[in-house]
Amino acid sequence: MAETLLVFCTCPDQVAGESLAATLIEEKLAACVNLIPGLLSIYRWEGRTERSSECLLLIKSDQTHYPRLEMRLQELHPYELPEIIAVPVTRGLPGYLQWVTRSLE
Repeated sequence: MAETLLVFCTCPDQVAGESLAATLIEEKLAACVNLIPGLLSIYRWEGRTERSSECLLLIKSDQTHYPRLEMRLQELHPYELPEIIAVPVTRGLPGYLQWVTRSLE
């Protein structure tokens, strides 16, 4: 079983997030994507402090599918430099983690 990853990715709005999520699921690059709307991001971009309303995607995938997932997010994402951060899942309900793996097959 490949190492499960939780991938964080912010989007400008829920419409963009839903489109990205649907593509990742359809292409079997993600087993599940949760969308959390209403996020306020404060960050530095090109020397200025910015504030943006965003939608956060919580993407469940694995190490095997990550390179293609990252590439597809970069291809499809509306941002010039999207936030894509992958964190290994070190523990979890075994049945759920197995479901993630099976969903990506």
